Amino acid sequence: MKMKISLKRLSTCLVFSSLFQLAVEVIFPLTAIAAEGTAPQALKKIVIAYSAIAPNQLPAWVAYEQGFFRKYGLDVQLIFVESGSRTVQTLVSGDVAAAQVAGSSVLQSNLQGSGVMLIAGFINTLDYKFVVARDITRPDQLKGKSVAVSRVGSSSDFATRFALERYGLAPDKDVAILQIGSQPARFAALETGKIHGVMIAIPLTAKAKKAGMNTLADLQMLGLEYQHTALAVSQNLIKTQPELLRNILRAFVEAIHYVKTHRKETMAVLAKYLKTDDPDALEESYEGIGQALIPEKPYPTIKGIQIMLREMGIKDANARTARPEQFVDVSFMKELDGSGFIDRLYKPTAVAKAAPRPEPAPAPVVVAKEKTAPAEAKTKAVAVEEKAKPAAKQVASLPEKPVAAPVTAKATKPGGQEYTVVGGDTLSKLAERFYNAMHKWGKIYEANRETVKNPHYIYIGQKLIIPPDDQAG
Repeated sequence: MKMKISLKRLSTCLVFSSLFQLAVEVIFPLTAIAAEGTAPQALKKIVIAYSAIAPNQLPAWVAYEQGFFRKYGLDVQLIFVESGSRTVQTLVSGDVAAAQVAGSSVLQSNLQGSGVMLIAGFINTLDYKFVVARDITRPDQLKGKSVAVSRVGSSSDFATRFALERYGLAPDKDVAILQIGSQPARFAALETGKIHGVMIAIPLTAKAKKAGMNTLADLQMLGLEYQHTALAVSQNLIKTQPELLRNILRAFVEAIHYVKTHRKETMAVLAKYLKTDDPDALEESYEGIGQALIPEKPYPTIKGIQIMLREMGIKDANARTARPEQFVDVSFMKELDGSGFIDRLYKPTAVAKAAPRPEPAPAPVVVAKEKTAPAEAKTKAVAVEEKAKPAAKQVASLPEKPVAAPVTAKATKPGGQEYTVVGGDTLSKLAERFYNAMHKWGKIYEANRETVKNPHYIYIGQKLIIPPDDQAG
């Protein structure tokens, strides 16, 4: 009897043993596979560089701070590399995947055979403003006086000559051009009366305004296209990892939308990276760069690159024979634009969604230690909470610049009103504002022929008569 019981128990044990082995070999692996299928995929670690501590670097900063890189599957280490040429070198070496950098540095590197390309354009004009002494209110008053640039051949030199020529003044003949150095040095020379005009950029322009200096023009109102700030990558990355580039570009484009629709949060990012709490400087940085100059659809400017090549061609024979198209790859922007991705962002329903969760933030100069900020849902409509303004389009079309205050026009005589030109204005923009038709700019020109010598170039502070639409000739 005992022997029979033992054999029965042994048989039972063998059966359970077989079932356990089956579970280990078949059932448990299947369970693990199922669990693996539901687990979140790991973020792709990459490095992205930016090349300046200036408001024109806003897209990369916001994409990082507001978590848009993570939203598109990227664990980004955002680093600051001083100077455009060094930043481009990190692209060539493969140390970074993409770089937000000056277009001129990319062009120079590409001409030397580096293969670095532009896939997006964030600032498609120079962000300089032409600031002059307190006693100068018109461009013609600069005749016989002097202005300053950093050095001959620099971007400030190019911008200064461009502006003077547009106002009918001959550089080096009607107006002396002095080489002084950095923007702070040039501004100091203006403050002390050594010079009478200078090209300076935001936020230094806010300081000039406080000091009582006059601003005659910003470069966008003179129609200058120039690839100032852009997104650059290597040709190798374009060929080998196109989906990575698509995700990088999606993050940047959505960051631009965030800039346009989240004023307070964007100004907080500016304050952090610019290391200033000056409300005037932050306001001008946000309005002058974030709203007015960064386009919703950041295509590179072919015309601007052509202008730069002509400038570079004075010293570089390769630049004289180069074509603008060889420096850009707009296929990714066209694909994103054609898909409706960008247009959907700017639909009224899109801006009311909750903001993406912020991710760890870096220090502006070196990659910072990570820290996590709590997410804050944005549920109020932007029109009420953020007071969003129309975003900038391509510089080529010279869009309407957002105006914080009501239109500065007043009635002058029956059927007419006086308007004072502000930064970014053109006659076509004014025609759109007052007549809802850009092509009617000629009406304003005809009414101001005595004071407007060239209809394409008006200046800040200029008084214009806006005739009524139904009576203008």
